[in-house]
Amino acid sequence: MCTFDWQSFLKRWSQEAMQSIRYDNKLPPHIIKSGWLGYPGATEAQITQTESRLGTTLPHSYREFLKVTNGWYLTTPFVYKLWSTNEIEWFAKRRQGWLEDFIKRFKREHHMNTSLNGSDVHLKIPPVSDQEYLIYGYDQDPKKLRVEYLNTALEISDRANASIYLLNPQIDLNKDGEWETWCLEDSLPDNGHLCDDWRPGAARYRSFLEMMQEEYRSFSEMQ
Repeated sequence: MCTFDWQSFLKRWSQEAMQSIRYDNKLPPHIIKSGWLGYPGATEAQITQTESRLGTTLPHSYREFLKVTNGWYLTTPFVYKLWSTNEIEWFAKRRQGWLEDFIKRFKREHHMNTSLNGSDVHLKIPPVSDQEYLIYGYDQDPKKLRVEYLNTALEISDRANASIYLLNPQIDLNKDGEWETWCLEDSLPDNGHLCDDWRPGAARYRSFLEMMQEEYRSFSEMQ
């Protein structure tokens, strides 16, 4: 299993964020003073205690990240905080209302098996084949989601604007314990009604490490 230098990577990210005018009004004084967007690293005991609470083993790249910083203050303007070990929680447990509403709206948007009276009861989740789903990078369609995976996803960030980071244990492409990672976006227009302006979807990555590398690239491009 490859080892990634999280310390150097996150230190570089922190330094660039401190120099960015874009983040001047988003970083609190104590973060600016420290020059570090993170926190003290989690101990092995803290990580294993969290795994025991959740009933699972966390992906390797995410575990290694937590050992360097137990949480993270900012990635892009769309996600403000990655959770600490004490804050990580199953998405369905913490966001059941959002989950159910998202799936209902997702099914309605795809107009699958609508009943004669227009009720949502008989709508089904649109199936997504492996050929459509297992695509990563620029050719990926963010709307080709298996929304049923939200029921077993692990929430690892706060919800900022319309985005949130999730780990998906249902997809382990290389059978090495690395989970697919989502940046879920659920942006409704100001009136809250489903219409052409709704943009449901997720940017999906092969691992937490891959997602963080891509988020750093996005951050750099916005400078």
